[in-house]
Amino acid sequence: MQKQRGCLIVLTTIRAHQRSFILGISFLIPVLLMGGYFAYRQMAPFGSSSLLTVDLGQQYVDFFAYLRASLLHHPSSFFYSFAKGLGGEMWGTDAYYLFSPLNLLLVFFPGRFLTSGIMLILLLRYGLAGLSFAWLLDKTGWQKGPRIWAFSTAYALNGWMIANQLNMIWLDALVILPLIIWGLLELFYHQRPGCYIFWLAVMMIDNYYMAWMICLFSLLLFCWLLPEAANWRARGWAVLRYGLSSLAAAGIAAVTLFPTIYALLQSKGTYTEQVIHSRFEYFPFKMLAKLVPGSFNFDQMPSGQPNIYIGMLLLMAAFLYFFNRQVTVWRRLVALGVTLFFLLSFCYEPLDLLWHAGQFPVWYPYRFSFLFCCWCIILAAQTLQRDFRPRYWQLALLLLITGAVFAYVSQLKLSYLNASQRWIGLGFALISIFCLAIPRKDAPRLYDLLLICLVICDVATSAFTSLNNLAYVSQDEFAQYTTQLDQATKKLRQHDRGLYRVAKTFTRTKDDPFQGDFNSGDHFGSTLEPAIPNFMGAIGQPAGDGFVTYANGTQVTDALLGFKYTLAKQNWAATALPPSGYRPDWRQQPTTATTANIVARHNSDSLPFAFGASSEILQLPHTTLDPVSYQSQIMQALAGRPVNKQLFQVQNFNSVQFNNVQTSKQITGTIFKKRDFLKPASIRLTFIPPTNDSYYLTVGPSVKDDATLSINNKAFAQSSNYRDTVVINLAHRQKGRPVTITFRLKKMSAWLQNVSVYQLNQRSFDASLQALKQSPLKVSHHSSSSITGTVDLKRRQSVLMTTIPAARGWHAVVDGRPAVTKTVLGTFMAIPMAPGHHQVKLFYRPPFLILGLVTSLLTSGGTWLILRYQSRRRR
Repeated sequence: MQKQRGCLIVLTTIRAHQRSFILGISFLIPVLLMGGYFAYRQMAPFGSSSLLTVDLGQQYVDFFAYLRASLLHHPSSFFYSFAKGLGGEMWGTDAYYLFSPLNLLLVFFPGRFLTSGIMLILLLRYGLAGLSFAWLLDKTGWQKGPRIWAFSTAYALNGWMIANQLNMIWLDALVILPLIIWGLLELFYHQRPGCYIFWLAVMMIDNYYMAWMICLFSLLLFCWLLPEAANWRARGWAVLRYGLSSLAAAGIAAVTLFPTIYALLQSKGTYTEQVIHSRFEYFPFKMLAKLVPGSFNFDQMPSGQPNIYIGMLLLMAAFLYFFNRQVTVWRRLVALGVTLFFLLSFCYEPLDLLWHAGQFPVWYPYRFSFLFCCWCIILAAQTLQRDFRPRYWQLALLLLITGAVFAYVSQLKLSYLNASQRWIGLGFALISIFCLAIPRKDAPRLYDLLLICLVICDVATSAFTSLNNLAYVSQDEFAQYTTQLDQATKKLRQHDRGLYRVAKTFTRTKDDPFQGDFNSGDHFGSTLEPAIPNFMGAIGQPAGDGFVTYANGTQVTDALLGFKYTLAKQNWAATALPPSGYRPDWRQQPTTATTANIVARHNSDSLPFAFGASSEILQLPHTTLDPVSYQSQIMQALAGRPVNKQLFQVQNFNSVQFNNVQTSKQITGTIFKKRDFLKPASIRLTFIPPTNDSYYLTVGPSVKDDATLSINNKAFAQSSNYRDTVVINLAHRQKGRPVTITFRLKKMSAWLQNVSVYQLNQRSFDASLQALKQSPLKVSHHSSSSITGTVDLKRRQSVLMTTIPAARGWHAVVDGRPAVTKTVLGTFMAIPMAPGHHQVKLFYRPPFLILGLVTSLLTSGGTWLILRYQSRRRR
């Protein structure tokens, strides 16, 4: 008896070690494959390139820098940050971009080394995805032994994963999804909901956007499982358990979901489609091109078909599932329904919108296609059992379909497919059919080896081909810019630890403030509140849905918005600092700090974040589309001066030269057309400033599409994406020195929309500014989410005006009592109060955070008690 127990213990130990070995290899294969590829491409830390491309290089890397700075230096910015445009909530932003626990590893990768941290996390996600799916296959028994490696690698390197590896914020979904599936199986077959509730809640906290798609997929999986229930009563109880468990998961995640849903309703949710059209988005058969390995390139990012490649053999095995008589007819029929639902979702607009929560994706279409990849691999795993062998007619059908697919695809002219890819794909398809046809009883291990090698080579070839089609930011380009920006902003923080904003005339991304850890007026993100780009566009800044950039400020906006310091290139040969604006009015500002390539200057005209102002600002309407006129109205209303007394006066050009276009006495509003279609055309305007005041040029949004702009024969560098009239500084202290403005036509015609020159009346501006400087909020303490100070309002001032964007989460306490806040200019928070001395405290708390926290605690406690009670009953 003891010997039998000893043998059983030894056998169990061996099996445990074998399972650990198989799972460990499932983790290592994707890591080694992708790590080897990245090293071959010399991506940091392996060489001079980097993983940064598209949104990863233009957005996410800056969010990662913000996360690191918040963890190490100012945790309150997890709730609110003035580095997000002019200021904005961060809880909903963090929930979308940063709640993955793997991001904590970025703490160990400062500045220029951040790209190496991104590489590490990406490789971990590849490995963990493979490990997670391998664990699912082993636990369910769908596959056993080394064969698991074929399926886990195909899952980790599926077409969606490769196409979206740059969207690192979504990739945890592939790691958590298999665990949710296992939990769903436990819930359905054994009435044990704990695993399902826990991992679904984790997914909702990690990334609510991906969690929405996984919830829909779990419903489809549940429908697939339902035919296994014994009777209708059992199905009813199963539906009830599934519904209550899903609600419990949402309740546990409420601390994230409640504040995030509110934040979305104020930002991204405002863009939800109101009208849904019943139509196909493209010819459905075009999806067949995605069955060829490597069928992805840059052109597929803004608009394309779903990335669903999982290897030829597994695609065929998934197809053969519907002919597998070892599976009940009802289950096969439901599986067919699920598959058709997916395929229809890939091309039918209403279903596409359903998966994307009512909004069309801006780039990266069909973001839910990873679920279809997982679904097909599950069907393939259940089909390719050791004793499975398709019938000859099934092999003939596969051969016929393969020929038809590649014949059709060969007729398509697609930028992401070439002849080599088609031949390679056809080769893998034919080998896969051969693999399915050969007998395997005599040499099962050899067959398993063939299966593993075929699938891994197939998906690896597809992955490498797809990634070779993309361009990446060089490591030096990122590192040099980041290092120089960090040096400049660090010197500013050492010089002044107060609350202020910083403007600059060079840009790598619109999220530079996150990267350099400073407050500014730039941001690009999915959760930007629409009021911010609306206001910034109204005062002449480049702005659009989801982004703002402070590139074209005036002396007026610099002062009003609290831009106390400015950063400009000191060395124009520094190519690592791409120019993004032109501000000659900064040159007279005193220097605060310098680095090798950047000069920081102090703007003595800037106002604090809060200051005393006239109550006239509470009623100021926005009735003009002229940005300089609107700037003037805002400042005059704040100062209590007549709003109709403009700070800016329109000026005439001194001379105009027309080249290959018709002449015109009026420039602005005229459509100029080429006379000779084959020759270049331009309009050259000359303006001679009559004073040393600042002069500004306005340019309508249509100009950027029709013409290029140069000032003094130098190309004007600014954001090329804006929807409102922008304001450009032409001259300052340049009396009598000509300024030339040249518009060169890019097309056959150009509409010079809103092209005018304005002079800032310096004397009037100084008078208004001095009125506003009388009552600054003297800040005694500040953080990212709270400001404390004192203010002395003068006799004609009855409002504490702030340049903090109004939001429900901001609360004001004046002289120890809660105060009512008002929204002015449709954007900013203001607090009416009587003249005199006041103690002021402003603090921010994410709306519904407390309610969400209480809900999460109560749901967690209640769920734990119920699960514990059920566990005791089973005993």
